[in-house]
Amino acid sequence: MFDEIFAEIPILMLLLVIPLIGAVATLFMGGERQKYAKYVAGAFSGVTLVLVILLMFVDNMALLSENYLWIDAANIRISFILEIDGLSLLMVLLTALLVFLVVVFSASESDRPNYFHTLIMIMELGLMGVYLSADYFLFYIMWEVTLIPMYFMISWYGGPRRHYSAIKFFIYTHVASLVMLIGIFAIVFQAAAINPGVIADFSFAAVNAASGSFGEVFQVLVFGLLFFGFAVKMPAVPFHTWLPDAHVEAPTGGSVLLAGVMLKMGSYGIIRVALNALPDGAIWWAEIILVVALISIVYGAYACIAQTDLKKMVAYSSINHMGMVMLGIAASLLYVKYAASPDPVIAQIGIEFAIFQMFAHGLVTAVLFMVCGFTGHALGTREIPLLGGLAGKLPAFATFMMIGFMASLGLPGLVGFWGEFGVIFSFYVAAEAMGQIWLIVFCLLSIMLNAGFYIWAMQRTLFGRETTKVDLSHVHDVSKAEGFALAVLCIVIALFGIWPDFALGYIETFVANFAMPGV
Repeated sequence: MFDEIFAEIPILMLLLVIPLIGAVATLFMGGERQKYAKYVAGAFSGVTLVLVILLMFVDNMALLSENYLWIDAANIRISFILEIDGLSLLMVLLTALLVFLVVVFSASESDRPNYFHTLIMIMELGLMGVYLSADYFLFYIMWEVTLIPMYFMISWYGGPRRHYSAIKFFIYTHVASLVMLIGIFAIVFQAAAINPGVIADFSFAAVNAASGSFGEVFQVLVFGLLFFGFAVKMPAVPFHTWLPDAHVEAPTGGSVLLAGVMLKMGSYGIIRVALNALPDGAIWWAEIILVVALISIVYGAYACIAQTDLKKMVAYSSINHMGMVMLGIAASLLYVKYAASPDPVIAQIGIEFAIFQMFAHGLVTAVLFMVCGFTGHALGTREIPLLGGLAGKLPAFATFMMIGFMASLGLPGLVGFWGEFGVIFSFYVAAEAMGQIWLIVFCLLSIMLNAGFYIWAMQRTLFGRETTKVDLSHVHDVSKAEGFALAVLCIVIALFGIWPDFALGYIETFVANFAMPGV
């Protein structure tokens, strides 16, 4: 039924237009009307979420492709092409869900709430654009659109070191995106050189059609450029230093969107852009990707143990979990490279569970940063040594915190388990093909460290004797709005933990059409 309905209306364009209208509407709600901005943002983000949920019932998403010619002059063609498949649907769903819940969770925001919600709406516009683009130029424009509201979110609504953190965030990510742009220019002009008569066609389809003729040296060099651009965004060690500062200083809503959706742009770009266009280059870089992934998962987990700030600990855990995403990508490439007769199905398992891990981490980290935000707001501190015995005083908060921590450390029955299980399984297969099975020790070390710092943090904050270092006499539990946002996330985390097949079905549809290099 929805196939016929959505085939008649520009549903993908609506996913961009609705947040844009929401941004304009909230922007002009000055004066006394500022207090109503949250309702306007909630309405627009709610409608967007409903449309995305309805999209999940479409059987043939290929029918939803929308192509609007933007620039066609001097043999340079730039189009406003929007497409959706199993990969982009999960990322779009994650974006719509988290934006709506951030608006709900931030209902008490009183500092220029109209501008706060305008930034949230612009961020949703940019993120939707990144995940729906099927033209490299549009992809890059939308990528840049996401940076601007996050910069102002940190700079205007952040903590004491907000200006330093905002500038550091912008410099790192903008420089990385410029390097990525050079890589995009390279593949577009190389594709055009193979198709005489066209100077540049930026569509994904035109590049993919010509990518089989790209030389190996060209692929190796350009993949390096693209990988750098995307690895900074994930972020991977050693390009990670902007992340803890940005998270610690950002307001809760900014941290949720930064970790929950924006970091996924990096891994999404590796899979959608770099692997698709430059498969031989990806194979050449496989060992380097593996080393970066292993360092990221171990360093991220080890750094967590050293943190006393609850939010900074969660920020470092994102480096660890996004390292698992990169490990899944590396596992697929290494299996293809070293297996004597690579099985196409096994070759795709790493990519498949890397995508699931992206989705899972987006849900789980949203709970963790909301919990951290509540801690700082309600107790006036996030310092773990100052906290203790909060479970008796704040039972709802303690429940949400435990669910978030358990999901993040990969407890079976919660969504975090399936992402890590699948990635480690695929890496085991790849390591066996390489004859380097001992490498699996890094994964075990990461799991042990994860369990250690999460249990340590829970024991210090929630249990034991009630703290006397913080005045708890006037502290209240989570508000109705905060509880609603956290409860929805916890239900979704449990739903996908018990029924992962629901998400894996969309991912399998995507990877079934994904051409693994060398298979």
